[in-house]
Amino acid sequence: MSRNTAILLVTCPDQRGLVAAVAEFLYRHGANILHADQHVDIAAGLFFMRVEWSLAGFDMSAADFATAFAPLAEKHALHWRLEESDRRQRVAIFASRYDHCLADLLYRHRAGELYCDIPLVISNHEDTRQLVEFYDVPFHLIEVSPEGKTEAEAAQLALLEQNGVDLIVLARYMQILGPRFVARYPARIINIHHSFLPAFLGARPYHRAFERGVKIIGATSHYVTDTLDEGPIIEQDVIRVSHRDQVENLIQKGRDVEKMVLSRAVRWHLEHRILAYGNKTVVFD
Repeated sequence: MSRNTAILLVTCPDQRGLVAAVAEFLYRHGANILHADQHVDIAAGLFFMRVEWSLAGFDMSAADFATAFAPLAEKHALHWRLEESDRRQRVAIFASRYDHCLADLLYRHRAGELYCDIPLVISNHEDTRQLVEFYDVPFHLIEVSPEGKTEAEAAQLALLEQNGVDLIVLARYMQILGPRFVARYPARIINIHHSFLPAFLGARPYHRAFERGVKIIGATSHYVTDTLDEGPIIEQDVIRVSHRDQVENLIQKGRDVEKMVLSRAVRWHLEHRILAYGNKTVVFD
């Protein structure tokens, strides 16, 4: 992806002429459109659009864009936001004892696959400290107990604020975030759940999948909401298993799927490819 582009994301009631109106506006201001995609949810009557263009030759700043675009947005009842691809988002990773998703994200970041900064990792256990420090990322231990959950989340929120965090990634963080915490970061907390939702919500999904005798296991990345494991789904994938697999085999096989599904969701969020609405998402190519 070019690092000198602007990205416009639009949600509005479906109506004639939307693509033409947006394209004509951008053309008048010198935009060279590199990518454009749109989707209509017919049942909901909603239109979604993502347009990316080169900033070379574009004649407006972000502030000027908001003013100039306002009449068109008002005319068509557009909900929109403008992003610039060269701005590195700041990502905090939360983890517990399992380190496979955490290790994968840290490696992909160092390899340049995830265009962001990772200013900190927060964990409720010491287990992953050595791994995190190997990647030169500050590690913060904040223990969480049932009676101290409010204080722990307050400390976490303070760290996030101090570090200017844009996105939180729960890399197998085995704690449920409270409503106050979730409300501070709407559609900006991504979780990985180790089942193909909506099957096997909550704890120990591999054990319940084994007891049920399933032939496919999967993983789901989703935005976090107040309802456990029911936020808008971003990405899912599956792998086949058989009667020969024990619980330990399911866990081992599932870890590979979890890593891929979580890293895709994080990358798509960083590239501004996701629009969440209701309890669903549009993920643009």
